[in-house]
Amino acid sequence: MAAGSSTGTGEVPTRSQTEANRKLKYISLAILVVQNASLILSIRYVRTLPGDRFFTTSAVVMAEVLKVTTCLLIILLQKRFNVKETACFLLDSVVFQYKDTLKLAVPSLIYTLQNNLQYVAISNLPAATFQVTYQLKILTTALFSVLMLRKSLSRVQWVSLLLLFAGVAIVQVQQEGNKEAAVADGSSQNYSVGLVAVVVSCLSSGFAGVYFERILKGSAASVWMRNVQLGVFGTALGLLGMWWNDGGAVARRGFLFGYTGMVWCVILNQAFGGLLVAVVVKYADNILKGFATSFSIIVSTVMSIYLFSFHVDLLFTAGAGLVIGAVYMYSLPKAPGAALPPGAASSSPAPQTLRTEGSGQMEAFLPKCSGKEKGS
Repeated sequence: MAAGSSTGTGEVPTRSQTEANRKLKYISLAILVVQNASLILSIRYVRTLPGDRFFTTSAVVMAEVLKVTTCLLIILLQKRFNVKETACFLLDSVVFQYKDTLKLAVPSLIYTLQNNLQYVAISNLPAATFQVTYQLKILTTALFSVLMLRKSLSRVQWVSLLLLFAGVAIVQVQQEGNKEAAVADGSSQNYSVGLVAVVVSCLSSGFAGVYFERILKGSAASVWMRNVQLGVFGTALGLLGMWWNDGGAVARRGFLFGYTGMVWCVILNQAFGGLLVAVVVKYADNILKGFATSFSIIVSTVMSIYLFSFHVDLLFTAGAGLVIGAVYMYSLPKAPGAALPPGAASSSPAPQTLRTEGSGQMEAFLPKCSGKEKGS
């Protein structure tokens, strides 16, 4: 396309712009790797510390509150701190366009469930095992995309999904011996509970992502407004979940019981990490995101060895290697002449539309990237 060789103003990018965009890609890679690995490692760390444990349901609610507050501040900044204009904009977007807002109730419910399940899974699984197993979300997302959006997958992608499943299965076989050892040592962790939690989390992640994409096709709302709408439901549903699961204990001990500096770091990472990735992903193509996921698995494994005395044997290495290779293979672009099934042509551009729907709003905060990279 013509836009592929020029910037948004129709000018051919200069060498300095190209170099700047290349640096942004490497920065994006580093941010994605650090965010992916640090969140899982930090949750595992705070959930295995001795002493009073915080309520994970309250942490999910707090993360949603911080996320909504941040997005509201960004919207206020975009409106040049005009409180009246911002209030009218929010009222129109959230209340008057209530049908559009209600569409986000389902994905918000699923994301809230998923956030709670992640705490359950990481509390009962080694960080490296969780990181590898959680890549099943690629498989579930792909299957839901084929079923709900009638998207097509290349042969390489189908092969990568098979390798992904095989790699995760090998890791689970390797973990069976560790599970028996943990039971013998009287560990309070329940491997089966953790495994069920991560599998359900992967299923919910795949469905929510595809459903979110489906209902937002053609939407002009910014990524910040979408996060406000999601956060309103997420906070309400999170409070309901906290009351249901920990209501009595929270009433006795308090909402912030067990919160330490490290717990706050986990919550801030969960709240702002997702928003940061949403911005960074503008400069990251699928291959870069595949690399980031692969590197984060390696980082999580290496750090788990030093932080949690995690044992890596040949079987785990083989399984994790298959998963890393599968993630990279799945992120490779399709061949130019790849055949599409009937109806797929209309739905295949959706990911690009969804990914860049908020780019107009982000340009005030981020340097512009070349048209070539936007189209990559």
